[in-house]
Amino acid sequence: MDVTLRMRLTLSCRSLLALSAWSILTACSGPWNDPHPPAERFANTLHSAFNERPKHLDPVQSYSSNEIAFTAQIYTPPLQYHYLKRPFTLMPFAAEAVPEPVYLDAQGQPLPADADSAAIAFSVYEIRLRPGLRYQPHPAFAVRPDGSPHYLDMDERALSNIHVLGDLDQRDSRDVRAEDFAYQIKRLAHPRLHSPILGLMSDYIVGLKEYADQLKAADADASQAGRKGEWLDLRKYPLAGVEVVDERTYRIRLKGKYPQFAYWLAMPFFAPIPHEVDRFYAQPGLARRNITLDWYPVGAGPYMLTVNNPNRVMVLERNPNYFGERYPTEGEAGDAERGLLADAGKSLPFIDRAVFTLERESIPYWNKFLQGYYDMSGISADAFDQAVQVSGSGQVMLTDEMQAKGVQLKTAVAPSTMYMGFNMLDSVVGGSGEKSRKLRQAISIAVDYEEFVSIFANGRGIPAQGPLPPGIYGYRDGEAGINRVVYDWVDGQPRRKSIEEAKRLLAEAGYPGGVDRANGKPLVLYLDATARGPDDKNRLDWLRKQFAKLEIDLVVRATDYNRFQEKIRKGNAQIFNWGWNADYPDPENFFFLLHGEQGKVKSQGENASNYVNAEYDRLFEQMKNMDNGPERQVLIDRMQEILRTDAPWLWGMHPKEYGLTHGWVFNRKPNPIAHNLLKYQRIEPASRASLQARWNRPVLWPLGLAILVIGAFVMPAVVAHRRREQRTAAAAVTGA
Repeated sequence: MDVTLRMRLTLSCRSLLALSAWSILTACSGPWNDPHPPAERFANTLHSAFNERPKHLDPVQSYSSNEIAFTAQIYTPPLQYHYLKRPFTLMPFAAEAVPEPVYLDAQGQPLPADADSAAIAFSVYEIRLRPGLRYQPHPAFAVRPDGSPHYLDMDERALSNIHVLGDLDQRDSRDVRAEDFAYQIKRLAHPRLHSPILGLMSDYIVGLKEYADQLKAADADASQAGRKGEWLDLRKYPLAGVEVVDERTYRIRLKGKYPQFAYWLAMPFFAPIPHEVDRFYAQPGLARRNITLDWYPVGAGPYMLTVNNPNRVMVLERNPNYFGERYPTEGEAGDAERGLLADAGKSLPFIDRAVFTLERESIPYWNKFLQGYYDMSGISADAFDQAVQVSGSGQVMLTDEMQAKGVQLKTAVAPSTMYMGFNMLDSVVGGSGEKSRKLRQAISIAVDYEEFVSIFANGRGIPAQGPLPPGIYGYRDGEAGINRVVYDWVDGQPRRKSIEEAKRLLAEAGYPGGVDRANGKPLVLYLDATARGPDDKNRLDWLRKQFAKLEIDLVVRATDYNRFQEKIRKGNAQIFNWGWNADYPDPENFFFLLHGEQGKVKSQGENASNYVNAEYDRLFEQMKNMDNGPERQVLIDRMQEILRTDAPWLWGMHPKEYGLTHGWVFNRKPNPIAHNLLKYQRIEPASRASLQARWNRPVLWPLGLAILVIGAFVMPAVVAHRRREQRTAAAAVTGA
């Protein structure tokens, strides 16, 4: 028994000493709570987060903001936006210059640049590529000594040990060619892909609509011949509107005049995809393993996706073959003073690696940002008061806590519209009849977006009066721009109409007191929405209360974003929440969202409400290609009035973007139109590591106190044990 006690005491003392030593050593090696691997502490790696898995990384299909956050860093369309200049200015990217269209009449004869739009039969854009463009290393380019593709026609035996793209270790690259841009334009019409811009582009690119029919027929013939799903080599099928002139030059021929087309040339839809990549990913065995272009993009941009584990992390790494673009040497007034030109002329990109970690909840993301483990962050409603304070004059500034950490605040009015849409194909809320129109108008009045902005956005938004946000041509401020269906102009500002007015409209629609006069049953409506956490639940609860003002029962059908997109595509939603970020700064980019020919169900376009109004469509066709001026403004005003009356959307809000960055992040300037921003960012890893250590010092005094308390209990037992041993020894000697 004495031996056992001695062993326990010895082990306890040793454990305490070991624990103390371990604590000291760990405190020296880095913060205990660092979620990143130790090797990342001083690495030139940017850390950020995402909250929803991107569904499409294939540029022919990708059209969501959570997708372009990645695709814009990977692909090289012909044009891009100048990072610093305002207003937003197009500049070359893969192209040597911004192309100027050549206008032709119906006989193919050139017209002057100021020719009347009615005389212009065709617009021709000739694009010449800059030299030195080269794709990232990829198995699709790997060849055997005889020049044949290394990975082609792989059967199940060859693929038995292949689970991810990284299992294919042979990689190579090649130069970007004009034919690759032409190939991608052809892919817009691929029958097995669902490009959201096919309908729109078919109206402009000569022969694209017929080309889609041709490919569909070819695919059907292959299926009937027992070759279902085989690779369609698009090089075999000429497209009239696209011509490859030489290895670095190609032309695109459009119908009529479409000045907005230059903006589309800055989007991944028009980035190059080589036929080798298309053929490689068309192998059935790879598709069954989810090794597809949608999962593993291939580009010539500054970064390449090396890890795609959307349930945990996505990683972008520097493309070793990137051509060496330079940081801008000029910007707008004040950029130099803000340090945004300190890196002028230096080679891009600056950051070697960007790690995006899945964070479904805003609070963990925010806490890690405060600890320095994320380099940048938005501001959720829960964190607003901790991050930002608003002065009596309305000036927004950082709190003392944020300033002490060296955090920087970046703000911008987003060219975006967040809205609630009605499915116009629905038998209750849809259609062009007076009954459904008044129902939509009543709901538009009842859902108080002023309250929504105040509660859920901390005032960071402007209630929308129509689809156009501020900063886009055609937007009218003040009394001239209000939605008269929903607002009155009172004391120099818009005032939402009363709930009594909404109830009157509801009764006229046939639902007095929220009861369907036709069958005597309460009116029940269904909202499809994505929901990820407590913030979403609070918003949805608020929406239910808004509908309850009219005694309408709103049933929320929550789902993930990918399932939500599928329901919208098939027209299975009744009411839905969505939004639109401007692709380019022109009113056409918002009005086309309600153009009848862009119906989601009809043509897989971006008209998610499936709205059709003949007069609106006619005005849209007139307005879309006009130069900005009084005549265009008149058409825009009329289109706004039609939309406000028909109410296919609850116009929602235009958000104000607030972003935070730590002091070790440089060259961060909001640019809500451009998305390929990662290459401009620069970080100082040593400064970050130093501040992380300072902000996350372990609190050791509780451990020390615990050691003292344990010692206070243990030491008396040790002393008593030794005394007893001494007495026993003395008795033994005496007895001897």
